[in-house]
Amino acid sequence: MKKTTFLIFSAALILGISSCKDDEAPTLGVAPTEADAAFTYAPSASNKNIIEFTASNTGFTYSWDFSNGTTATTKEASASYPSKGTYTVTLTVFNSGGSAKSSQDIIIAEDDATLLNSPLFTFLTGGAAAGGTKTWVIDSTRSAHLGVGPVGGTWPEWWSADPLIKTTSGLYNDKYSFTLTDFKFDHFTGGYVFVKTGSQSQFSGAFQNSDDWTAPFADQIGESWTIIETEKDTTLKLTGKGFLGMYTGVREYKITKLSENELSLRYVDVADPTTAWYLRLVPENFPVDGGGSGGENPENTSTIVLPIDFEDGSDTAQWESFGGSTLAVINNPQNGGINTSNKVLETVHGGETWAGIFVNLKDKFDFTTGGSTITMKVFAPATGTFRVKMENFAKPTENVEKDITVSTANQWVEISVDFSDAGATNFDRLVLFPGWDVANAGTFYIDDIDQK
Repeated sequence: MKKTTFLIFSAALILGISSCKDDEAPTLGVAPTEADAAFTYAPSASNKNIIEFTASNTGFTYSWDFSNGTTATTKEASASYPSKGTYTVTLTVFNSGGSAKSSQDIIIAEDDATLLNSPLFTFLTGGAAAGGTKTWVIDSTRSAHLGVGPVGGTWPEWWSADPLIKTTSGLYNDKYSFTLTDFKFDHFTGGYVFVKTGSQSQFSGAFQNSDDWTAPFADQIGESWTIIETEKDTTLKLTGKGFLGMYTGVREYKITKLSENELSLRYVDVADPTTAWYLRLVPENFPVDGGGSGGENPENTSTIVLPIDFEDGSDTAQWESFGGSTLAVINNPQNGGINTSNKVLETVHGGETWAGIFVNLKDKFDFTTGGSTITMKVFAPATGTFRVKMENFAKPTENVEKDITVSTANQWVEISVDFSDAGATNFDRLVLFPGWDVANAGTFYIDDIDQK
């Protein structure tokens, strides 16, 4: 009797457990249908080339593809179509049961150039007035044209590339052409591209080179680009197989700076999601760095000659800053002592310890007959090191640099740097590092640069 009772109890217990498991099993909802993904659209009141879209049903998660390179995830959304044509817009809806989608063709009858007047579009493509096509290259002859740092950072704090450090990698031959009409993108590879370790399996024939991989890769012509602006950031997105810089598995790039002569980007590494890469591009014929392809034999178009006194203000257009520094020619705010000039060069030191300014000169320095010393007047906010560097414009890896101490702060002083041991006639670029090796070193004033 006891044995029977135990068996009955055990069976009941098993049934109870089984019943509990059945009750707790998850259930999926009803999958949406194409009808659930229906949507309506109409031109906006402000512009017939801006289309407003509305999903017809509620209770779903939404994903729009507007066929112009942009997307959205809200029930109501809008998209701009500057160029005439037919665009197939797709709405996909999701719930716990699955997903469904529907598509409609949107016909844009006429071009609307006003939608292309974004300053970002103009900087990237040159704008309609300049032909609407602009070609960019790696800023290979300046430091930090390529770099790496942690995701979530704002600068390449782990490593920055020296000038021309990847000359044999296939990186510097690449050219990137952006066209305003139809948002066309062309990637000219020169036959090879540079690939980050972890993504080399995507390229047939890839071989180890320059610390990562080089791979044969044909030109990618007739692809497309778009710029997506949100409150958080601005993204440059490419479609197709083309890409920018060293390939890390992505074709979306956060724009950290876009101006007439600079396109700086930050992008992730798919093989290492903790890592962010940085890339700086310049226009193909930008005279300061001579463009890509190693920067060999660029054309120096400078008109600057010594001495430089900044009195007419025209010199500043040919100066460049780096490392986050700024520069401007202003009225002398510290007129007195050894400097009663009306105009001086002001530079606010950037966040990088190596920040500074430079200028190309029309002619090479001649340290045999023109004097071996470079002098200038400096007004510094604190005592410290001031570095002066000479470079060969056509080959910046050929350079010499000297440090001098500014021993008096908040007063005009003259500093002199002796280059008698430098190459006699090798250099035609002057690079200044006020506040050397100090981040955000403050505001410096510079005047009366000469050779004696």
